[in-house]
Amino acid sequence: MATKNRKKKSEGGLNLKYLGGLLLKKMVKGGAKELRTNADEVNKLNVFPVPDGDTGDNMRMTIESGLTAIENIDSDDLAEIMKALSHGMLLGARGNSGVILSQFFAGTSKGLEASHTADPVVFGHALEMGVQQAYSSVVTPTEGTILTVAREAVEYANSRLTAKSTIRTFFADLVSEMQRSLDRTPEILAVLKEAGVVDSGGAGLFYIMDGFNRALNGKEEPDAAGTVKEAAAGKPAAPTSFAFDKDSVMTYGYCTEFLLQLQTAKTDIDRFDLDALKAFLGEHGDSIVAFTVDSIVKVHVHTFTPELVLGHCRKFGEFLTVKIENMSVQHTEGGIAEEAKQKALDSAQNTSKKPCGVVAVCNGTGIESLYADLGTDIIIRGGQTHNPSTNEFLEAFAAVNAEHIFVFPNNGNILMAAQQAAEMYKDATVHVLPTKSVGTGYVALSSADLVSGSSEENLTAMEEAMNRVTAGYISPAIRDTEMNGITIHTGDTIGIIEKEIVVSEANRRAAVLALADRMLAMPDKFMLTVFCGLDADEEERAELEEELKKEHSDAEIYFIDGGQEIYPYLVVCE
Repeated sequence: MATKNRKKKSEGGLNLKYLGGLLLKKMVKGGAKELRTNADEVNKLNVFPVPDGDTGDNMRMTIESGLTAIENIDSDDLAEIMKALSHGMLLGARGNSGVILSQFFAGTSKGLEASHTADPVVFGHALEMGVQQAYSSVVTPTEGTILTVAREAVEYANSRLTAKSTIRTFFADLVSEMQRSLDRTPEILAVLKEAGVVDSGGAGLFYIMDGFNRALNGKEEPDAAGTVKEAAAGKPAAPTSFAFDKDSVMTYGYCTEFLLQLQTAKTDIDRFDLDALKAFLGEHGDSIVAFTVDSIVKVHVHTFTPELVLGHCRKFGEFLTVKIENMSVQHTEGGIAEEAKQKALDSAQNTSKKPCGVVAVCNGTGIESLYADLGTDIIIRGGQTHNPSTNEFLEAFAAVNAEHIFVFPNNGNILMAAQQAAEMYKDATVHVLPTKSVGTGYVALSSADLVSGSSEENLTAMEEAMNRVTAGYISPAIRDTEMNGITIHTGDTIGIIEKEIVVSEANRRAAVLALADRMLAMPDKFMLTVFCGLDADEEERAELEEELKKEHSDAEIYFIDGGQEIYPYLVVCE
């Protein structure tokens, strides 16, 4: 039952009975700080002994996106703070654990939507709704993961509720059981026990809730330097010099981005005219991306008059975030991904929607060039250790301006963010293909006819092509372990097919050859494509190509300069 007495204090002594918005905001800051401090430790809880762990960073950036959304809200209304927090996390969600985390908070927000404050019973029920939504966000929920840790902790804390319970006793029970549940995950999930680690997503959730509890009890600990570090994501260091000085002429305008929370006091939210806003933006700028997520409007525009844009938009609501950058001094990564995005933005401004568009996640100049040549409209630069957020997908969808959008996440840990964005986006039919490697996406996209083929024909062709592909990769081993009956030593090179380690060799060249041999020995496999990464050696590559073509003279073998990070070789067999 919701607590509606606005006179109740949300903060108090040991007998704190009600949680309000200001206290929750303090707790979120503590949770984000605690995970920030321990993100590297969570990253290292990797099942495979390879240097691609990123769960800690993904969950950190997800909670920090929520924190950014509530930083400037000065309200003690729990429902208001919780709604803004969950919106920020949904947009900023990265990686599968980050998406599940955002869904957990979204469900909790629904449970508190009528609560100005909440007692332990109301808050416990809201957390149950959070658990239910987190489970429903996963097609096939797996126990022994963040889902189990959340569920068992919430069940335990709720089972301990009495008439004497306070917010502090509730969180003490929640966090203590969360630690115990996390410790039990290897007993539930065999792959964790084999790897000798606990679940990384569960660990990230524990640190967040432990930080909540510390802040609740006034026990936040300073970072090593003695001060609380600011969130690193999205806050670049201040430049020491500018390309724009007192004699410069404003040539490019300002890149202006903001999140606008529509307000019922200012507009009829259900009848808000997004097309009219786009028309206004078109009169004052270009490179426009504008879309709505519930009652929040996301805008990107290049304009010489950001003050006019902001003034007009404030007629409809209040800003959650605002970023304005002089494009003469704006620092971007550049490259093919940025060129493709700008091209799509420019072409979309005054044209009707085209039938089919493509958004793909990849990194490496060679791979990006391949995808661009195959007709990709927007390349989101990312991959393992750099998972794009839900918001980045939403922006890409809006920039493509197509009736049907085909999305290639190209990584199993990016798939859920792409799917979440697809569910949120309403201006096109979005098809997320479950590609888990850039090689699989490359083969699938190669089979499409984006010019004359219908969306149904293209989807069928791409899905059939995906089913013919087996993907693998080569990586250095970062710890001693034994998996799948294979003994692995630190410094070895391991070969992985899908989710199984099949090769471990002291010599990298030998590992690549063994992986390729194994893949080409599969039934009906006769074509091998090897994408060479930044760490690939030219001499080694030439030797590999010569030996593979000699040993497999009946196969088609191609080596491509991919330029990808993390993995020296990505291998695709079809």
